[in-house]
Amino acid sequence: MNKIKFAFFSIIVLLTLIFVYFLTYNFIEPKAYDYMTKHVLTEKLPFDKYKQTYGSGDIILVVIDAKTVEKYRWPWRRDVNCKIFNYFLEYAKPKVVVHDSIVATLDKDNPESDKKFFDTLKKFDNLIVGFMPLLRGWEDESFGERYDKTFSEKYRLNVTNRITSNPYLYSSLMPSPEPYLNVIKHIGSVSMFPGFINGNLKKYAIDEIYRTHEYILNYKGSFLPSIALSTYLIANNNPEIVLTNSEIRLGDYKVKQKKTLYQMIVPMRFYKLYDGYSHPKISAVDIMDSYDALKSNKKPLISPEIFKDKIVMIGANVPAGTGLNDNKNTPISINHPGVDIQATAVDNIIHNDFLRIMPHFVNILIALLGMLIVYVVIRVYDLYKSIALTLVLIFGYLAFSSVCFYFKTVINVITPVVMFVVTMILAYIHKFVLENRSKEKVKSAMGKYMSEDVMKRVVMNIDHLGLGGKKSVVTVLFSDIRGFTSMSETMPAQQVSEILNEYFTEMEPIITKYNGIINKFIGDAVMAIFGEPIQDKNHPANAVKCGYEMLLKVKELQKKWAEEGKPKIEIGIGINTGEVFVGNIGSVNRMEYTVIGDTVNLASRLESYNKIYKTKMLISSSTYEETKGFVDVMKISNVEIRGKSHKMDIYEVLKVQLD
Repeated sequence: MNKIKFAFFSIIVLLTLIFVYFLTYNFIEPKAYDYMTKHVLTEKLPFDKYKQTYGSGDIILVVIDAKTVEKYRWPWRRDVNCKIFNYFLEYAKPKVVVHDSIVATLDKDNPESDKKFFDTLKKFDNLIVGFMPLLRGWEDESFGERYDKTFSEKYRLNVTNRITSNPYLYSSLMPSPEPYLNVIKHIGSVSMFPGFINGNLKKYAIDEIYRTHEYILNYKGSFLPSIALSTYLIANNNPEIVLTNSEIRLGDYKVKQKKTLYQMIVPMRFYKLYDGYSHPKISAVDIMDSYDALKSNKKPLISPEIFKDKIVMIGANVPAGTGLNDNKNTPISINHPGVDIQATAVDNIIHNDFLRIMPHFVNILIALLGMLIVYVVIRVYDLYKSIALTLVLIFGYLAFSSVCFYFKTVINVITPVVMFVVTMILAYIHKFVLENRSKEKVKSAMGKYMSEDVMKRVVMNIDHLGLGGKKSVVTVLFSDIRGFTSMSETMPAQQVSEILNEYFTEMEPIITKYNGIINKFIGDAVMAIFGEPIQDKNHPANAVKCGYEMLLKVKELQKKWAEEGKPKIEIGIGINTGEVFVGNIGSVNRMEYTVIGDTVNLASRLESYNKIYKTKMLISSSTYEETKGFVDVMKISNVEIRGKSHKMDIYEVLKVQLD
């Protein structure tokens, strides 16, 4: 049964730990990751906004913002965009131009506007535009099959695929008009999913925070790039791509990634924001005005020189109401412009500025090791030391995880701490149960050597044990086996022991029944106290009833022992009521709870007088005065008691009215 209980509770504890780990890892750990990302991990990129110099920054954002749509009312004709693109085509010489936008329809009211815009885009060899993969399937499957074939043949990557398995996540694409696709040479996915760094499929995500990037995606067997990967490929002359379960190899360059059920993701390394952006940002209207100035041979507001060999990312971010609001939640901001998030993914890959993610099994091992340390500390040390050491472990681990984040190594922050705390709680519960079980064993063992009531008194006053006591009126009972010495001389010691054990076993519950406590066994004799420590105002009556019932029980034992061939025994009982000193007697290192005084001595004398008067139960006059209403006695007058200066009356109890 104990093994079954142990197994059951072990399973409960294990399931509790797994449940807590799952909840913490999935619901609290992402928040801890976000906090560390924002306050420990991020750093500012090298550009000076005030001086309009962009230092060694490789990416510059051109944003259609509120300032732009205030001058050029939105929605505008597509050929308005030509000013932006012609600025880079004719004057600036960026390494790559990224248009973080999707063209999904034609402007049927202004076909010439579309044609002018598409003709402008056609002139670029280093332009990347966005496309959007979708989870839902094609509404028109025949159209979808044709579109997928055309799209994949033109834009799919030449990849050496070494992934063991990768089910398709995306089932369709947001289609773009054919005239638009005909002029576009390079594309990149603008898709982003929220979620934690170990899995970001949206339907499984627990929040709407964007933390990862999918550099390469599998679309029905064709591998397509994200905007960031496409940018890297153009900027680095399209190196050979090898795809494995753990990395993307771009020539000799490697990008570590995590393979989830449907995706291959890379946690993003975010940078500090300045005026809402982590990368240098220029309003699109300033580019458009600069283009007009250059066409008129005037000094432009924005010099084309600052874009030389840079990566230019063109996007839109206008407050709600215009349809151009592209803000998303990231660990560092609740309104992070989408174009800046895409720029972050580009920055990460072109500078190899990635986070090192601690393998999950290492996080689990760290948690298990810490839990083991906490458990051992609590079992070995007392309450204050164990709590102090556990707190040192917790704060030490938090400091360690902060250092890891500072050096771009992502480790679980809060999950191990929660597991340490849960382990501490469980360990204290376990320790409490074990100590209680140990106490129960000790109490059970003590109960075999002293009265349970005395033991309870000791436990209640455990912090105030000492020598001393008080005066109290009690009734003392002595009982003794007649002829025990001669019997023990003629019988084997083991048989004598068996008779004594059986006799005492039968007497103990009778004494307890009448609120008495066995103070001690003295060989074959029993000394019992009534009135202390159990408070009982009827202790004389209960002591007499107890003695009489003991005699009746001995008669039953005599019949049983006669059948077993054992000798017949008789007992004598003496009872006296009076004042005694009751308390702890002995030394500071060894004490005993007992009673002392003349009352005790007289009770012992009365028990021994049963031999002289051939009686079985004698009580003193003080006891008789308290019990004469329900006992039949025979008075024995003028008895000379050893140690007493005067004679006294004692009484033989003949019959007692039991309840």
